[in-house]
Amino acid sequence: MKTRRDFLASSTALAAGLAQAAPPPAANDRIRIATIGFGGMGMGDTKYALTVPGVELAAVCDIYDGRRTRAREVYGDQVFTTRDYREVLARKDVDAVIVATPDHWHSTISIAAMEAGKDVYCEKPMVQAVAEGQAVIAAQEKTGRIFQVGSQYVTSLVYQKARDLIAAGAIGSVNLVEAWLDRNTAMGAWQYSIPPDASPGTVDWERFLGRAPKRPFEAIRLFRWRNYQDYGTGVAGDLFVHLLSGLHVATGSMGPERILATGGLRYWNDGRDVPDVMLAMLDYPKQKAHKEFTMALRVNLKSGVPQEQFGFRFMGSEGVITTSMSSLRLEKAAPEREPGYSVGTFAKATQEEFVRQYRSRYPEQKPAAKIEPEVFTPPQGYDAHRDHHRMFYEAVRARKRPVEDAVFGFRAAGPALLANVSCYEKRVCKWDAVAMTSSDS
Repeated sequence: MKTRRDFLASSTALAAGLAQAAPPPAANDRIRIATIGFGGMGMGDTKYALTVPGVELAAVCDIYDGRRTRAREVYGDQVFTTRDYREVLARKDVDAVIVATPDHWHSTISIAAMEAGKDVYCEKPMVQAVAEGQAVIAAQEKTGRIFQVGSQYVTSLVYQKARDLIAAGAIGSVNLVEAWLDRNTAMGAWQYSIPPDASPGTVDWERFLGRAPKRPFEAIRLFRWRNYQDYGTGVAGDLFVHLLSGLHVATGSMGPERILATGGLRYWNDGRDVPDVMLAMLDYPKQKAHKEFTMALRVNLKSGVPQEQFGFRFMGSEGVITTSMSSLRLEKAAPEREPGYSVGTFAKATQEEFVRQYRSRYPEQKPAAKIEPEVFTPPQGYDAHRDHHRMFYEAVRARKRPVEDAVFGFRAAGPALLANVSCYEKRVCKWDAVAMTSSDS
């Protein structure tokens, strides 16, 4: 059996040999894609990709036989299927790949794909560990391939509207942002179904493990991989990263400088080793796009709500923007015309003199008129997921930097992953948002 070192060496050699194998598709040409990892996100990403005119599915890679069978059932026997992603990268009829594997494979496959001449749509988080981020960025720059991270909040019209309002000063200076994602179902807590035929015969277990610690076959660790630190990134990497992506679009920020997180396993005691409740506080320093502000993040996978609740509250000196995935509400208080006074503890004569001086400066006025809230919703039928894929393939055709490239993706992933470090190690972590480095990773 090949060692992990042998596997990486052969993968690197293959990528180097294939770097010129797939020239960029010309404008308006068809784009043939392959999906690597055909689980829930992989199937969903493939569906959205194929709504873009000219995009065709050439291949599917998955380590579980049943998912490759399902790919052929849905898309036809002409679709090439394999357990080995390197066979996908070797194909000259593949222009771009969707990387929808467990998180611990994201950077390895993304880098290999770019070096093999493929454009890459990689599911979030871009990397499993902070130490991997710079290598993905370097591969993007060296190869010139189009690389986009799959967090649809970056494309969402709601967060673009929030960006425009904040930039226009609609709420004054942002000083606090709250963001939350509450779930209350087994599926929302990643208790995904395990196929009854899952076995060492139908699953390439060694390939799934990759660089993760070696252990005997356990179907639950594959089909519910988000629940384990060996393969996933918990609520921070899976969900905080969405919230940070939306924040960075809305504020134009490069990222925070300090991260403090806490949480734990409060309900889903199903063998997982990641929290189901996590809260984080992030300090954003003054940057070109904004003054300093603080962000509060919350995820609760057993929150008692009747349906999933997601949102942001951008709180500024002159108003508040509240968002969901499908709406935005701007509320502004009437301007404060006078500061008021508290003189009850003063002697009576002093009170009277204070009020006299106060009213000479602030004459009495009628109360300011109430400002009605403004509500924005995207056009009917708009889907941020679909639009995110559309913009990726537009970038592929135009050979231009996409909306969520490796730099943007890492600036969202880095602080999210440091929230895990902070929570697990019970300490504050520091992040250099400009250099995208941390001594705490």
